[in-house]
Amino acid sequence: MAGIIQDPAGFVPLHAVSFGGIGTPAVPVDGEHPLPVVAMRPIGTSTPLSATVTVSGTAGPFTPDLGWPVWLTLTGNWSGNVRLLRSIDGGTTKLPLTIAGQDWASFTGNVQEIVGEESSAGTTWYLAITLTGGTLTYRVAQ
Repeated sequence: MAGIIQDPAGFVPLHAVSFGGIGTPAVPVDGEHPLPVVAMRPIGTSTPLSATVTVSGTAGPFTPDLGWPVWLTLTGNWSGNVRLLRSIDGGTTKLPLTIAGQDWASFTGNVQEIVGEESSAGTTWYLAITLTGGTLTYRVAQ
């Protein structure tokens, strides 16, 4: 009876594709039990938004790829405030990011951190830069 899985054998022949947890029986892969994997996502293609500025203004748009973290890097010897803004109408309306109605993603110093992940196609991101002095280098990228 070579090649047949029988209880309580507790093993699977090398030619069978199956999965399961430690200490649980192997589940053969078939139409009702597909292999539990996540499809690989394509490499991001978004174009980073970056520049060095000495005056206030709005930078953007940055169009993020869906499902990838967005990184914000602020460096330099500067003072002021940088707020991350998001638009769902091509930049006509730009709103600050909030959590429970409170401003979020507003920075007064150098940072390098993940600031979000986009899930809505066609959304664009911007930086509202208010400088009171110095030189700021920014980068929004994935």
